[in-house]
Amino acid sequence: MSPGDYGTKAVPSYIAAEAETTPLPKITVPEPVPPASPPKKLGDLPMRVVYKVVAVAAGVAVLGAGAAVVLLNRDDPGTRAAPRQSAAVGLPSAVSASSVSSAAAPAAGAAATPGLSPLSSPPSSPAASPAASPDALDPALAAALKDPRVPALPEADRRLRGLPGRAAATRGLVKDRRSGVALPRFAKQWALATPTPFASRQLLPRVKGASYRGMLVSCPVPIPEQETLRDTAFLAARWTLNHHPSGATITWTASQPIKAGKRKGWLLGYTVHYTLKGKKRVSAAALALVDVPEKKPAVVFVTIPDSQKKRWHDINTVMSSVRAL
Repeated sequence: MSPGDYGTKAVPSYIAAEAETTPLPKITVPEPVPPASPPKKLGDLPMRVVYKVVAVAAGVAVLGAGAAVVLLNRDDPGTRAAPRQSAAVGLPSAVSASSVSSAAAPAAGAAATPGLSPLSSPPSSPAASPAASPDALDPALAAALKDPRVPALPEADRRLRGLPGRAAATRGLVKDRRSGVALPRFAKQWALATPTPFASRQLLPRVKGASYRGMLVSCPVPIPEQETLRDTAFLAARWTLNHHPSGATITWTASQPIKAGKRKGWLLGYTVHYTLKGKKRVSAAALALVDVPEKKPAVVFVTIPDSQKKRWHDINTVMSSVRAL
């Protein structure tokens, strides 16, 4: 053994080797969660956003309501238009149901006069009831229905309009006891006259160059009484043509039921057309037929020519003042 064999010692293996280590776990710190924000209120929103939301909601509501109405009404039979019924069904009297030729057309000036606008007569109808046939009526009424001077009364009622002019002053009443009616007594412009052949009569002064003047009369109805006041008034209006120039014709301006005090009546307003000395002229006229107890109906009739048209409004005064005694 050499000397150097004992000078160097072997190093234990456990000193030279590095100790085995276990890696440390990686610690991750989570980021903090931001706190939840409170819900926004309507006042926190911008106004333009609020306006848009309201507009959209309103539009949706309108569209929804429209769609609902369409769906509900689409099959609803009550919303469908009812078919037009024939004018010949349920006519109130024989006069309006008859086929009658219309009277001559009114003069151009009369058509434009307030209160004198003509009423349209109903067209003739082949479906009229047998009771409306002229052959089944009283002979006097049947003859009137065939008279071309007098058109059939309109089916619908129409009130007498206010006529132009200024109403004359009145002083009391004319009490026609023979006829059973009272009517106004005019002062100044009108004068009492001999009543024959009527029961009472008032006249306007004569106009130079005019053949006719205003007249207001009363009397028991001088024609055969019919089943209705309306038909009797129709016949009476035809009778009044006897007190107008020859060839005169009628256009209706009013047809309505009235109350003459406590009694019933019927009022007819009309324009009378005629020719004098080659010129077309008109008169405004009206009559009231009043049911009188235990007597024939009374008729109050007034007519005023266009030469005295300033007195036309007196017709309104008369018709509104007639009373049964």
